[in-house]
Amino acid sequence: MNDTQYEPWLIRPDLEFLNHGSFGATPRCVLENQRHWQNLLEEDPIEFLAPERSLLPKLDVVRQTVAQEIHATPHDIAFVRNATEGVNAVVRSWPLQSGDEILVTNHGYNACINAVSQAADSAGASVVTANIPFPIRHPKEVVQAIEQSITPQTAWMLIDHVTSPTGIVLPVAELIELAHSNNIRVMVDGAHAPGMLPLNLDQLQPDYYTANHHKWWCGPKVSGFLSVQEDFQDEVLPPIISHGANTEGYGPSQFQSQFNWPGTFDPSPLLALPTAIDFLASLYPTDAPNRLAGLMKHNHELVVAGRRVLLEKLNLAEPAPESMLGSLATIPIPAWTNHSPAQVQAVRNSLRADHRFELPVFRFDAANVCLRISAQAYNTLEQYERLADAVAKLS
Repeated sequence: MNDTQYEPWLIRPDLEFLNHGSFGATPRCVLENQRHWQNLLEEDPIEFLAPERSLLPKLDVVRQTVAQEIHATPHDIAFVRNATEGVNAVVRSWPLQSGDEILVTNHGYNACINAVSQAADSAGASVVTANIPFPIRHPKEVVQAIEQSITPQTAWMLIDHVTSPTGIVLPVAELIELAHSNNIRVMVDGAHAPGMLPLNLDQLQPDYYTANHHKWWCGPKVSGFLSVQEDFQDEVLPPIISHGANTEGYGPSQFQSQFNWPGTFDPSPLLALPTAIDFLASLYPTDAPNRLAGLMKHNHELVVAGRRVLLEKLNLAEPAPESMLGSLATIPIPAWTNHSPAQVQAVRNSLRADHRFELPVFRFDAANVCLRISAQAYNTLEQYERLADAVAKLS
């Protein structure tokens, strides 16, 4: 490992960290900025934190930053702790009726599928799963799988921008258009998208979009956003009902008022986000309108190259086209297909204990036990070469 490569980060130099996609990694300068905000809070707690004092202008600076990065209207943005909370807020507020169907996919994030299932059970609705193939050859297979699962009872749809288990970028523009053409509300779980992919919500026009700050934007943990089209904002309640429900001055709209104040909380993860994005923009500077375009290109090219190393070493076909990758890639390992849960855990343990790799190894379905790699600025191609050697020994 190259120590200077890790200097801006706190990742242990003896750890082959190929799992940025799970919780991200926060740079030193961002943590220092977060601590700065925490110190200011403790120096004058009421002035800093009370919504009727100076909290809201600080949150609005972050809101403006997020809006600029994702090409959205600040008025439509509220803050949540993470994308799972954003999904919960929407699906638990949505007025489901008995007999309604919610459409999800088999590539969805388990926590969010659980939230959808609980809301459906409570309303007497049902959850329908569109089975997208994996391995996959073309984005049209995604559209076909979802289109074939739509019925007259489909009222609401949850899709991922980038799938967590399989690491593929879904054709969300086509899927949003498909949903709207069938009079279906659509929510996009964009947990991985900001910082990985260019985003323009003004063009995409999802009814709801939620994402994390801590993943590919590298913000401190416990920070995310929820964007809701203005026509639907009055329907959406935060998971915690607090003073904003009936107190003036907590935000310019009832929507933001309710989300701005969940009760006493630490806003420093939110307030440090602009520093995180500025840091990322400095790594691969570009004159492109999207100031993270250079970093996105670097990470995409690195994960493609890293995946190619693994596929060639293991003599495997690509499980998804390179055009469907961002900076994640999932590879099914045929030699592990018949592994028991204990054997999968043993592989995971050996990669960590014997080879010092941190990355997900998991069963996706009956036919696929997979590993997933991430690529961020602190990773190198040599790490994927070492991983390929380790996986070959365990296969």
